[in-house]
Amino acid sequence: MTKKAIVFLANGTEEMEFTISADILRRAKVDVTVVGVELEKDKPAICANGTKILPDILLTDKELEGNLSYDAGVVPGGLKGSHTCRDNKKVQAIIKNLYDQKKIVAFICAGTLVAKASGIPKGHTVTSYPAVMDQLTDTYEYSQERVVVDKNVITSRAPGTSFLFALTIVENLVGKEAADQLKKDMLTSSVL
Repeated sequence: MTKKAIVFLANGTEEMEFTISADILRRAKVDVTVVGVELEKDKPAICANGTKILPDILLTDKELEGNLSYDAGVVPGGLKGSHTCRDNKKVQAIIKNLYDQKKIVAFICAGTLVAKASGIPKGHTVTSYPAVMDQLTDTYEYSQERVVVDKNVITSRAPGTSFLFALTIVENLVGKEAADQLKKDMLTSSVL
């Protein structure tokens, strides 16, 4: 059965964290839906460094409503994009619903702020971009590791950890064999 994932996208999303995550998940044959948060129909998100990316659907689209049969939710960083997702009640509800169903919820960089806003409970160990660490340490154990997996919560630090982050999601969602094959195919084994 094909696994399905939501990858959220907003104005100010960090493009490397978004594109590497979405791309590697698709290479692993995961059915990825890019969900635009607080974007206008047929208009792209303008990412943190000016790259324009068009989502597959908007958070407000009817086809998303009631269709939460996803296996993973991914929130890229980028401070502005992370704040948009963090403050959006529908994003919070989707993330909490996935978490409660023991599905994978994954956050990178400032995206980890969305975990807290969504009510992912205390006690998890997480990581994030160092600048937002102080906003997380009152709720979570904090790690300096590049990628942290704690039950169904996966977190990572920054654009430079995007490949490892995405491959870790693949390993936990599809399996180690799929992740290892992608590492081999993309020639990333020696750099991770």
